[in-house]
Amino acid sequence: MRIFILNLHGLVKGSGLEIGRDADNGGQTKYVLELAEYLSKREEVTHVHLFTRKIKDELVSKEYGATVEEINPKFDIRRIEFGGLEYKMKEDLWDHLDEFVKNAIKHIADNDIKPDWLHSHYGDAGYAATQISVKLNVPFAHTGHSLGLAKKQKMLASGMTEEQAEEKFKFSKRIKAEEGVLALSEFIVNSTYLEIADWEQYNNYDKAQFHVQPPGIDIEKFTPYYIKRFQEEEDYLQLQRRYWVGQNIEKFLTNPNKPIILALSRPDRRKNLHFLIEAYGEDKELQALANLVIFAGIRKDINTMPKQEKEVLTELLLLMDKYDLYGKMAIPKRHDIENEVALIYQYCANKRGTFANICLHENFGLTTIEAGGTGLPVVITKNGGPSEIVPRMKNGLLVDPMDKDDITRSLRKILTNEEQWRKFSDNGIINTRKHYSWDSHIEVYVSWVQESLSRQEAKTAKELNAPKANIKHLRESKGLIITDIDGTLIAPEHGDPGIIELKHFLQNRPPGISFALSSGRNFDLVKEVVDDYNLKVDFIVCSVGTEIYYDTNLDSKDEDWSAYLNFKWDREKIVNDLKTLPWMELQEENAQNPHKISYYCDSEKYNEEKIKNRLQNDWYHVNVVSSHNRFVDILPKRASKGNAILYLCHKWGLQLNKVFACGDSGNDMDMFREPINGIVVGNASDELSHLKTRKKLYVAKKFAAAGILEGLEYYNLR
Repeated sequence: MRIFILNLHGLVKGSGLEIGRDADNGGQTKYVLELAEYLSKREEVTHVHLFTRKIKDELVSKEYGATVEEINPKFDIRRIEFGGLEYKMKEDLWDHLDEFVKNAIKHIADNDIKPDWLHSHYGDAGYAATQISVKLNVPFAHTGHSLGLAKKQKMLASGMTEEQAEEKFKFSKRIKAEEGVLALSEFIVNSTYLEIADWEQYNNYDKAQFHVQPPGIDIEKFTPYYIKRFQEEEDYLQLQRRYWVGQNIEKFLTNPNKPIILALSRPDRRKNLHFLIEAYGEDKELQALANLVIFAGIRKDINTMPKQEKEVLTELLLLMDKYDLYGKMAIPKRHDIENEVALIYQYCANKRGTFANICLHENFGLTTIEAGGTGLPVVITKNGGPSEIVPRMKNGLLVDPMDKDDITRSLRKILTNEEQWRKFSDNGIINTRKHYSWDSHIEVYVSWVQESLSRQEAKTAKELNAPKANIKHLRESKGLIITDIDGTLIAPEHGDPGIIELKHFLQNRPPGISFALSSGRNFDLVKEVVDDYNLKVDFIVCSVGTEIYYDTNLDSKDEDWSAYLNFKWDREKIVNDLKTLPWMELQEENAQNPHKISYYCDSEKYNEEKIKNRLQNDWYHVNVVSSHNRFVDILPKRASKGNAILYLCHKWGLQLNKVFACGDSGNDMDMFREPINGIVVGNASDELSHLKTRKKLYVAKKFAAAGILEGLEYYNLR
């Protein structure tokens, strides 16, 4: 399998990456290079070619002018000339992308290296991939990294006019290109589930397949701080690097033995470094506890830096002067991106410090993992990817990046509590290796690619399955029967019609068909049904879609789903806003969970508009689910039985048209989305009566389990 990776900006090379050089050289560059390197180590991959732009300009290294740079026998970088040879920012390349496509195709033909697979990174490469894919009949995947619509909204909100935004960033071309990759790619790779939400604004959102797999880190480089390697594993050069990292920091500090608060990012205002200095400068206790060290890009002379970076760095230096932080704060001029970053984290961990990233919004948050891998606890922005990473890693605290008290309080909590520091440190080391290695990332990624290549007919039909995990029978599932419990699977008031026959069918069901329960009940009550009726289930969706389990063991909970639901969810505020509605009463504690607020309601007085008015703008971030004319559940916008089914199908590679959903009430309604096959049992409530004319929905005459069997017979499953 020959793989092409498209990353068009140009400043990528095999060693000496210039991350932080300008706004176009951030973590994306490192991500793309490491993805290519680790792909090349796979036996199934015959060769990886990273296509980028050729640059010959005295402003940059001569290495960017080489047509081919061999990294290893199975991986090379190929540079294609387009838009001239001088160095340009990526926004200035949009008018020249057709030239890249033309020259890349010629290069492919001249060198006889037709690819089996393409993977584009960022919108400009996405456009190129759509063109090359069509011309060469080669499927492709895409990673957005950042999206034009979201960035345009931010620029307009900052005061930029539509015309100014278009002139500077070419948003119309970028957004059109991103619509193209949604329609034509085999799948979109996202680092977090939150990233998928950013795509929802696009017209072609429903045409795309989304996969989630976080990037990895080199766990051989980002090793625990307490491992001191020498002889065969570490030479004198590495010892020199370790020494100079320390010297580069300590020369700024009066007391270098104190713990260190570390920040490491480009000099970009969105990284919010100025706010971190302000928080530190206004807190004398924090200054007494720790030194502040900020690595903000690489510079030889501040006057030669790009304008925006120069402005940011100047502000940081002025703030250091304003708060008189000399001897307490360091802003080193340079560091070796490739070889010293891990050593910087390790140095700070040895000092019992913490890593701080209070970026206004972090798409993923690779530094969270890098710091974790070395054992350095983190204080991280809650906005974006870290909100999914930290709950899984358990290696630090999430903070509001615009709340100084929250930031300083969290920093002090870690710095003053040795037990807490050690717990976060140990968790980071263990969970980085468990969840965020490049080997695990590539394993999943290659399975996606292989499946797509083995089913070329899916290219136009968009029938692509999502990530595979390591539970064999789930990986091999070809379909799913999922049913509500009360009133659908069981109906004691009607004598549980058909339950014995249904159990017999499930025990002898066709190979590859999984079985799941989806209920408004909480986990304990679902478990009672599973035990009482002796059912074997593959999935449990409970508490109205807010929790997913894989068996009746609490440890089987899908934590990724829980993290996904946190997006813009403020449970405490919602409860507060609704407590004055007299016709709604909170249910008992055991009916509640972190992502479900359950009420009894007076059906005669129920008014959804009044709920909406009380919640104000928060209304847009919730789902209101009423059922049986007496219950109301307030859930995160992303939570529902139907969304849980979509998530499971994406995660386990199940096709939606092979899902058979069974229900009887209003909280089952969103399970009946096409192309899902719906079964409404004969004893269903009037809440579902308007669905009876819907395609791919069978309304049974028989009650409960007997109605399920009637529906399965209709769909030729029995």
